[in-house]
Amino acid sequence: MHLSTTLLASAMTMGVSAATNNILGFNSGATFADRSAKFKKDFEAEMKGAQGLKGAPGTFNTVRLYTNIQAYSQDDPIQAFEAAMETKTQLLLGIWASGTDNIDKEISALQKAVKTYGKEFTDLVVGISVGSEDLYRDSQTGSKNKAGVGNSPDSILKFIGDYKKAFKDSALSKVPVGHVDTWDAWTNSSVKPVIDAVDWVGVDEYPFYENGKGNSIENAPYLFEKAYGATVNAINGKPIWVTETGWPTTGPDWDEAKASVENAKYYWDEVGCRSLFNKVPTFWYTLRDSNPDNKVKFAIAKDLTTPLFDLTCPKTFKTKPKSSSVVSSATGTATGTATGTATATGAVNGTATATGASRPTSTGGSGNPGSDGSNGSNGSGNNGGSNNGGSNTGGGSGTTSGATASSTVVKGASSTVEKFSGAAYFVLAVLAGSLTLL
Repeated sequence: MHLSTTLLASAMTMGVSAATNNILGFNSGATFADRSAKFKKDFEAEMKGAQGLKGAPGTFNTVRLYTNIQAYSQDDPIQAFEAAMETKTQLLLGIWASGTDNIDKEISALQKAVKTYGKEFTDLVVGISVGSEDLYRDSQTGSKNKAGVGNSPDSILKFIGDYKKAFKDSALSKVPVGHVDTWDAWTNSSVKPVIDAVDWVGVDEYPFYENGKGNSIENAPYLFEKAYGATVNAINGKPIWVTETGWPTTGPDWDEAKASVENAKYYWDEVGCRSLFNKVPTFWYTLRDSNPDNKVKFAIAKDLTTPLFDLTCPKTFKTKPKSSSVVSSATGTATGTATGTATATGAVNGTATATGASRPTSTGGSGNPGSDGSNGSNGSGNNGGSNNGGSNTGGGSGTTSGATASSTVVKGASSTVEKFSGAAYFVLAVLAGSLTLL
């Protein structure tokens, strides 16, 4: 049966959090595009640049990190912490969790920071992500496509427990804990224990890379909303943080997708302004490109300070609701799957796996430009996942291969709802019985 959008909207409204979270930020890796380490002054320049962006729909005063460890060190706290204190920048901390059986060095670096900097540091922390796209890499489809070393749901659960135990008597014990993964990973039933364990769910989604699904810029908002709706449908009412999304400003075509400043502006308006900014915690990709192996570039500002396009949000939008698409003004749910691959290895007095890898090629999947990532253990350093046939690892190399995906969407959707309650889903089940997919 088809559930009317009005009835479905009423049911969903019962579970909507009254307060919206206005977190606005960018992603920041541990190293530059040449794989050299970033230091305090470099992070500080990024943070000041983000905060001073002319025309932005709010202050971008939050940074998402992929690791707590300073690049090319054993377990020294990343110098982004000091830069954040200097610039009063909020932090979404990251613990790198792929290709390892423990997070001891990540915990050690963070403990040193808490001890050294105290309240001045911990008051800036808005959340912590235990892992980034590990579940996708560990999935059956990820394994089939040689996605590289990730980690299992059981391992992520263990790491969440290890983190909470280590900081149970710390000011960080009250900071919400999440995990970041691709939207398709969250739709896999095997990850339900992770969903149950986290306080929030981080989702990465790039319509640019969704080959075979009409990934032109005009269709990009609908592709994004389908993926967002699929995640909403899978996560049992947990709040969503959009941890990576964006559109490249330069680079080669990707199926129907074309990288250009004009298209990056369109995506900023029709996805960022329309659906995300000041509605859902959002970390745009990105202010500074740090992936040397990705031919398409996502940075939205020249020299960190001058926007490449007008960041002012429009008063009206070009995106119109479609009966088979999900847009922010409609209501409903969606389901979908996607697969992809990326691997990377590297050594700098040690070894490390790729940090932030994901799928640069896809047939409808959730592509990723290669998230700037962490430094590894034993002296190794990484700066991100692989993309477009290469990886971004300290001293290493990487390969990537394609991805496939399919996605179906239930008529309508609510794309800007941040949180649903269990009661709302119960009501949906009672009202709908079963939903007929388009």
